[in-house]
Amino acid sequence: MSLLCNNTIVINLTKNQIQHSRTKHIEIHHHFIRDNVSYGDCEVQFIETGRQLADIFPKPLPKDRFFLIRNELGILDYHILT
Repeated sequence: MSLLCNNTIVINLTKNQIQHSRTKHIEIHHHFIRDNVSYGDCEVQFIETGRQLADIFPKPLPKDRFFLIRNELGILDYHILT
């Protein structure tokens, strides 16, 4: 399974098993992801911020950006179906 992320620091933390003084307070879900990457269950890949499809969920977007992401996700406009 591929996880797409636009933060290179987070990607490097998932690949590096060494704990640094600045990373000692990492939240539990980050440890879960790092463990699954080390087991080979998933991989974390870089994606440009402009191509991040998850932006549609947490933030308000301009109309054209919303429609672009909606089309990329394969979500149909219900007006087209009627």
